[in-house]
Order: sequence, then C-alpha cells, then structure tokens
Amino acid sequence: MPEGPEIKRAADQISKAIGDRPVTEIFFAFERLKPYESKLTGRKVVSVTAKGKAMLIGFDNGFSIYSHNQLYGKWVIRSAYSYPTTNRQLRLAIHNEKKSALLYSASDIEVLTEPEILIHPFLSKLGLDVLDEATTVEQAIARIQDKRFYRRSFISLLLDQGFFCGLGNYLRSEVLFVAKIHPARRPTDCSPEQIAALAEAILSVSRQSYQTGGITNNLEWVAQLKTQGQKRYEYRHYVFNRADKPCHICDTPIVKEFAGGRRYYYCPTCQPR
Repeated sequence: MPEGPEIKRAADQISKAIGDRPVTEIFFAFERLKPYESKLTGRKVVSVTAKGKAMLIGFDNGFSIYSHNQLYGKWVIRSAYSYPTTNRQLRLAIHNEKKSALLYSASDIEVLTEPEILIHPFLSKLGLDVLDEATTVEQAIARIQDKRFYRRSFISLLLDQGFFCGLGNYLRSEVLFVAKIHPARRPTDCSPEQIAALAEAILSVSRQSYQTGGITNNLEWVAQLKTQGQKRYEYRHYVFNRADKPCHICDTPIVKEFAGGRRYYYCPTCQPR
C-alpha cells in the first residue's frame, strides 16, 4: 500500500498536470458517480491535497473527489487521452487539453461537498499529518503522550491513521530504528528522551522519504553505498526489507517478524527490548 510520502508525491504530479485548468472531460467507472461527470466537466481543479494515504482533488464549484489507493490503486499521468498498456482497470480519468490524470485499480472513490468532507468516516478521524509542514515536534510529542495511545504497542499504534496519518508499514520500521525503540514497546515504556526522539523521527524520516522518493536511510551512507555499486533496494532503508542483513550501525543481523499479517523489521542491538 502506498504510504503518505508516495500519495503526496502523486498529488504533486496530479496538481502539476491538471491543476488550475478547466477539465475537458471526466470519467468515473462506477455508476453511482456517473451523474458527477457533467457537474465536473468544464470546471477548474483548484487544489490537490494528500490526506495521509488519501487524496482530495478540489474543484471550483465546491465538489471534491476523494480517493484512497488502498493496496493496488495507482495514479498515472499521461499526455491527454494517451492510455498506458495495462491489465489494470481504469477507475477515474480527468482530462484537460494537454494532460490526463488516470487512477487505476482503486475502488474507494467518492465525490464530496465541503460539509461532507468534515464528517467523512475516514477523513474526520485522521490524526496528525506527518507531512503537513504545520505539524511540529512538540505536537507529535503530545500526541504520543496522549492517554488514548499510551498503552498500545508501537507495532500496531504506528499503523493507526488516527494516531499519525501517513505512516505505514515501511515507515513504521524505519522511524522506530532511528529512534532506537523496540517495536514491542509502548509509549508508557519510554523515557521522555525516547518519546522526543520518536516524535522527531516520525516527522524527519517521513519528510525525507517524501523529498527523496522513498529513501529513508542516512543520505551520507546512501551516497557511499551507491559508490560501492549497491542497488536501490539495498541502500534505500535502514532496516525495512533487510532481513538477516547487517545493521548499518552495528553489523547485527536485522530481524524480520510479523504482526497482524504484516512484516516489520528491527535491529535487536540498536533497539533492545
């Protein structure tokens, strides 16, 4: 599933392609959304905003298209009406005179008014957005210390979009490594210094991933590993997807475990239980 950095980068690309231009045609695959095709054709896209793992495309008549990529959704930007060769099913297409923004495979698509956005069952429950520039370390510390979350293990807590929105499976492992916290620990098990380190890592690692297209590893190490001929999947992360490989800091083999059917990774030396 794409995480916050990937959705925000997709939002940037969509905004560049179709933002501030009139829509010449719009296509919805779902019959329940067909009535909105005529309401949005000819209107101008005024905003494209990532909301954690979801996206809102706003139009100048007050409507917004909500989408969530879930596991398989994928946005593709092409020249107008130039469709890629793919076995994926087209769910949404927004065209202007030069570009087309195409959403494949996603099934969670709605058209919302501004009041409906405020009470939307997913959007209204989102926690602090890790990629919102207005989110501060102090706010993140307060969130981690909130009694609603205080006794939940980080294994599950960091995937809860009501805690922090935009975090996902690879970011969970990466921010815990940077903060030197074992995944099984809870906020109540942590010192004030550890909570501060985690708050800083949640924001800094997520934002670096957005800026670099998914690289969470130390960028100086990345440069060195590149010169050694390592490939992207080898240098991209600190611990995620690196089971049994040596920790970049201490050479201890990285451990891979599962919780709720989803994998996570950690260094047993740098992140003692």
